Amino acid sequence: MAEVHVIGQIMGATGFSENSLFCKWGIHTGAAWKLLSGVREGQTQVDTPQIGDMAYWSHPIDLHFATKGLQGWPRLHLQVWSQDSFGRCQLAGYGFCHVPSSPGTHQLDCPTWRPLGSWREQLARAFVGGGPQLLHADTIYSGADRYRLHTTAGGTVHLELGLLLRHFDRYGVEY
Repeated sequence: MAEVHVIGQIMGATGFSENSLFCKWGIHTGAAWKLLSGVREGQTQVDTPQIGDMAYWSHPIDLHFATKGLQGWPRLHLQVWSQDSFGRCQLAGYGFCHVPSSPGTHQLDCPTWRPLGSWREQLARAFVGGGPQLLHADTIYSGADRYRLHTTAGGTVHLELGLLLRHFDRYGVEY
């Protein structure tokens, strides 16, 4: 079987209006992919930027996959949350990006968005917190339902990923 090893980190995020940010992340693959080592999802620590607007997480990602085909190439889905002084969490943005398909080190910038909601929900979010969230996390990376949503832009999550590919030449894949 061909193998893909993803080693890197979620560097941090910029451009969010909220402070005290953290990120929940996960990896989604097709049926032909098997996770050999690593964890499929995780969460960073909370960071409150002191200077500038960059929240630094430097959260490691180390995944090793085996695959029988290219269909269902890994996608990284992200949820950025903010935490207030009372420990309450509210959604700051959803995002996803495809794991690069060429070996080497890659710098990725993943834009995020969040559901806008009605004017009442927007008003409640401003004063009470909370706000609309997706019922199903797979809507983040499945285009059919996502394009019907009314959304607003969030910030950008910065990632650094290194890829090692092994045995793809045995299956006629050149890189």
